[in-house]
Amino acid sequence: MAPETGYAMLCQQIVEGIPDALIFADENGIIRLWNGGAEALFGFTATEAVGQRLDLIIPERLRERHWDGYRRVMATGVTRYGRALLAVPAIRKDGARISIEFSILLLRNSQGEALGSAAMLRDVTARRQREKELKQRLSALDDK
Repeated sequence: MAPETGYAMLCQQIVEGIPDALIFADENGIIRLWNGGAEALFGFTATEAVGQRLDLIIPERLRERHWDGYRRVMATGVTRYGRALLAVPAIRKDGARISIEFSILLLRNSQGEALGSAAMLRDVTARRQREKELKQRLSALDDK
């Protein structure tokens, strides 16, 4: 087996096997890559998700803001979130609202133009709920 073939196979195993969700959306926000972690997190199979817009997982009230930013980043090739860990609400196939954290990578062609973005996402709903409950308890103690 040629080394390139071996590396390609390893890359495919990493993408498919990593437990975090890994998504790639093209410059128009169309999902082109949806791994097993994304299936587990959001409930949509790759067959259901690939070819769909990112609206699939973005709560309706946040879509306009998301698309304004997405279009700006694709047009300029500049994002202020390069190394940041972002926290936002998302929606699952069953309609449940979840809290996710993710990091993004802007992918570019050889001329430096934006081709789309890749994101690694993780469900932090349980942790966010624990933090909220802790804040409420602390607030109740402060009120005493």
